[in-house]
Amino acid sequence: MTIVLERVYGAAPRTAGHRVLVDRVWPRGVARASLELDEWCRELAPSRALRTWFAHDPGRWEAFRGRYLAELDGHQAELTRLREMASRKGLVLLYGARDTAHNQAVVLREALEKGVPARRGGKAENRMD
Repeated sequence: MTIVLERVYGAAPRTAGHRVLVDRVWPRGVARASLELDEWCRELAPSRALRTWFAHDPGRWEAFRGRYLAELDGHQAELTRLREMASRKGLVLLYGARDTAHNQAVVLREALEKGVPARRGGKAENRMD
């Protein structure tokens, strides 16, 4: 299974494979044709509330990761479909975040490669304060 992460901004060469944008909102200033996109999986992106709470703060990374994995737990069919795509022709997860180590594509790749861990705890674990 091949899963590559690619930032939509920059002059990096385009990686071959099924190209999927995994941001909830379209990347500012990027033309649709320039991405050579196969699909846009908005439903797999972090919820607006989670994305706003995280605000790409590396200090909140571990909490964001856990909360996002919990959100992904509700999308098993879509994750299975993307895993199969990764096995057949490779998968390129496209994202717009500046931080290449702390973004949703990193967590999504982990969920696709290792599976989504079983939820622990209750609703208090998902509070955003």
